[in-house]
Amino acid sequence: MGFFDKIFGGLRKTRNTVQLDGLFADFTKADDDFYEELEECLILADVGMQVTTKVVSDLRKKVKADRLKTNVEVKDALTGILTGVLTSGDLNMHLNTKPSVILMVGVNGVGKTTTIGKLAASYTAEGKKVLLVAGDTFRAAAAEQLTVWSERAGCGIVRHAEGSDPASVVFDGCTAAKARGADIVIIDTAGRLHNKANLMNELSKITRVIRRELPDCDLETLMVLDATTGQNGLIQAKQFAESAGLTGIVLTKLDGTAKGGIVFAIAGEMGLPVKYIGVGEGVDDLMAFNPGEFVEALLK
Repeated sequence: MGFFDKIFGGLRKTRNTVQLDGLFADFTKADDDFYEELEECLILADVGMQVTTKVVSDLRKKVKADRLKTNVEVKDALTGILTGVLTSGDLNMHLNTKPSVILMVGVNGVGKTTTIGKLAASYTAEGKKVLLVAGDTFRAAAAEQLTVWSERAGCGIVRHAEGSDPASVVFDGCTAAKARGADIVIIDTAGRLHNKANLMNELSKITRVIRRELPDCDLETLMVLDATTGQNGLIQAKQFAESAGLTGIVLTKLDGTAKGGIVFAIAGEMGLPVKYIGVGEGVDDLMAFNPGEFVEALLK
């Protein structure tokens, strides 16, 4: 099953909530009533007021400038505008050095460990030598879960005892990556926000260790967000972006939410690209993000 088929199925709840297909099926002309209903549809999908306002404003301007009349013309214009919102950042993963590092951040419960396991399996299947680093030493089951995923993916893992200094685990992981000739190092981190200052300081410390031990490595810092949290996920992203130097977002559980529009809020308000999306439990249900097909699936 290709990206479009999976994302079309994964966006079913969002599509049923916003009913953009119904909006265009009943289309007669692009008047104030149409724009008001479009705005309501986008807000229901958690696109957010800021991005919704800009999208509707841009569509008004394009309809007027190009003298668009039919529902097909207006829908195509909206498709182009929404796709443009999602292509504001660099969608590519830059992992060209040996080793390259993927630092995974995010609060607990968003699917971070599972995402790491799926990425490890995907890169291993491509012939890459992957090494996992269990940098979440605060949660009792974190290292055990990551070990299970390393066995499934057929890759190595570096872990310490529960309660160890996360930065020291990362240091050993960097050392092991060089010694073992790893292509990609994927680092798990703690996700508790009960003390935000300490957590963010820890992330900054880990990043410094990576930069010191692997000074020339490509580093992708990905935040895992649960799509079902909607606008709360955007708040989380803004908090982590301040300390972690995010390069992209992994949006999980899209198949379980009517708030799939949060993709637009993240890209539009923060300029952060969504690099992967999760639309199911299977290993192959974590997919590289395709903005054009995502918008097409939303509007179809």
